[in-house]
Amino acid sequence: MITLDWLYILAGIIFAIWSVLSALDSTNGKGIGNAAFWGLLAVSFFFGGQFSDLANGVLVLVLVAIAGFGQLGRSDPPTTNLVERAGFSEALGNRLFLPAMIIPLTAVVGTILYNWTPLGETGLFEERRETLILFGVGVVLALGVCMVWLKPALLAPAEEGRRLIDSIGWAAILPQMLAALGGVFALAGVGNIIGSLAGEVMPENSVFIAVVIFCLGMALFTIIMGNAFAAFPVMAAAIGIPVLVQQFGGNPAVIGAVGMLAGFCGTLLTPMAANFNIVPAALLEMKDQYGVIRQQVGTAIPLWACNVLIIYFGGFLLWN
Repeated sequence: MITLDWLYILAGIIFAIWSVLSALDSTNGKGIGNAAFWGLLAVSFFFGGQFSDLANGVLVLVLVAIAGFGQLGRSDPPTTNLVERAGFSEALGNRLFLPAMIIPLTAVVGTILYNWTPLGETGLFEERRETLILFGVGVVLALGVCMVWLKPALLAPAEEGRRLIDSIGWAAILPQMLAALGGVFALAGVGNIIGSLAGEVMPENSVFIAVVIFCLGMALFTIIMGNAFAAFPVMAAAIGIPVLVQQFGGNPAVIGAVGMLAGFCGTLLTPMAANFNIVPAALLEMKDQYGVIRQQVGTAIPLWACNVLIIYFGGFLLWN
């Protein structure tokens, strides 16, 4: 059976290759820092499941220390030059995007075929992990197609990947760390504390105010943690389940789904959502690192207000 651990091993191999290439890169003054950072990340993918919680925590702290003390630098390994890239663009045009399409197609089509044909009875993939595993398969297939079709140098994919990941830097793993923080908050009972505080300020029997506080909490916690998925268990435990669903009898499907959308409005407003707001600014070399966020404010706030109304009307007035 192919399990999610296979995907972890694949990711670990990629990070390990980047670590070795960084250590050998004499042009990057901070190559050793890059090598240590990506190497430790590879170790976490290879052995994180066997490490104790303390060992994993120490590993994370070392990663934070490397990034916090500015030991990560950008690399610029030689792969293809601008002339060669322009030649590929002119000769192949939009067909260059075909390998990228292989990844989602493999994940979506593969999942449908596996779940709706006799393939599912083979037990080839770990249960409920089919899509993630097939996503990894799609990456391998796309890489193979590129190697056969474009015939780049053997190390070109690894070097281009390293150039890209070094441009992003520590922000590449921030979403995973913040999601873990959300789990810690939930286990620590932060949701219960917020629920008790909200109960003191909410007017009794005011469904609308409860909805506003729930959506506001989703947005604010997302702004703090950079991840609506991390904010959801906290706000669901605080207000979503005990107040909106159990006390007022709201539609849990509407409250859960649209509540997440309210959290995503917070995603548009925070640098903590680095993969959405900071990484694009870095890759596009924008002068204003917060330029993406500034452009999204005018969308996020009205959209948040719409989500409040959707939960109020769709989850309560029309439901009851």
